[in-house]
Amino acid sequence: MATSMDLPDAVCNVCVNQISDPQESEVDYRAGSQVVSEEVALPSTDPVIGESFCQCERQEEFIPGFGVTNDCLCGEEDQGFDWVWDEHFKSSGAFLSCDSRKVTFHSDYSCGTAAIRGSKELTDGQHFWEVKMTSPVYGTDMMVGIGTSEVNLEKFKYSFGSLLGHDEDSWGFSYTGHLQHKGDKMKFSTRFGQGSIIGVHLDTWHGTLTFYKNRSCIGVAATRLQNKKFFPMVCSTAAKSSMKVIRACYTPTSLQYLCCTKLRQMLPSCPDVLNKIELPPGLRTLLQTQLGWIFTLNSSPEPEAPEHVDLSEDFQEDMSLPSSPIPSPISTLSACASPSPCTSPFPDSVSYQCPCQISPQTQPCKCHCPPTPPSSDYDSCCSEPEDYQCKRCRWT
Repeated sequence: MATSMDLPDAVCNVCVNQISDPQESEVDYRAGSQVVSEEVALPSTDPVIGESFCQCERQEEFIPGFGVTNDCLCGEEDQGFDWVWDEHFKSSGAFLSCDSRKVTFHSDYSCGTAAIRGSKELTDGQHFWEVKMTSPVYGTDMMVGIGTSEVNLEKFKYSFGSLLGHDEDSWGFSYTGHLQHKGDKMKFSTRFGQGSIIGVHLDTWHGTLTFYKNRSCIGVAATRLQNKKFFPMVCSTAAKSSMKVIRACYTPTSLQYLCCTKLRQMLPSCPDVLNKIELPPGLRTLLQTQLGWIFTLNSSPEPEAPEHVDLSEDFQEDMSLPSSPIPSPISTLSACASPSPCTSPFPDSVSYQCPCQISPQTQPCKCHCPPTPPSSDYDSCCSEPEDYQCKRCRWT
């Protein structure tokens, strides 16, 4: 990785002169430099279009230090946020606004990759957040994902690279539609662009990471994430690019949560589940406030089935999807298996592989393996179904 002492004179000249066009800054920098990062290919100069959550005209918003930017408010119904971006854990090229919910990268020109992480460590429970692309999306990479505290946010400060997922401590979903972990990339989805809303669901109970685009399920990106601590993260190489947190929710894995997932399963296509059924006004308001994100998601398939690229065996093993012992708002699509449309985010029955029998099962089996000891206080205070014990014994 190049450092400030290693940058050639041509690079320094580019960095001294401010570049007015954000779509040219990263490309001009590369044209002046003879050193091309080995981690990534040449960037795209054409922003992704046609992938917006809405079709409205952009509203102009003035942000001090950044001038006038185009921003719409579609999809931004939430008022309370479990976390925002962390001012103390970010690259030098990241700047915050909108109560630390909006991050702008490379306000003048880009000389590398900037990143930032959320202000809260995500541990036990269900975590869901949405990041909206509020600027043109282009360049080497713009990514949404998660990472541990070990991720070095300044690693690609002077080079253009896909930071999230470059190592074993992070997972990144690129605007190109690729998913990256341990440096391995695979085609996971269609591209996303300005106005797209990327949803992320971290289920620490099942240990799964699921992505959504414009509130439609893409699929499960990673599994076996139990007993790990992550931070929400985003990164960008593009000049004057920006992203905004429009939803950040947390709920414990409780009976209330499971009941809401069951309601969504019963009415998968209903746009307003809580008003469809008869509920006391107070309960309806409570569920809408605390668990409303569950009812806004749907299982509409992506318009194009993603294609695969080569993956290492370790990556495929890490990305295999374990069976869900209880309904959860995730797709049954595994990132390493042949992609299939998300027919329902809450499957009634899931095929699983029992260590005592080779053939797939759809009913609980008698497993003679000892169950995994409880890994948290929540595990110890509730009994696990027999089929869950059967499946958990192969995850350790």
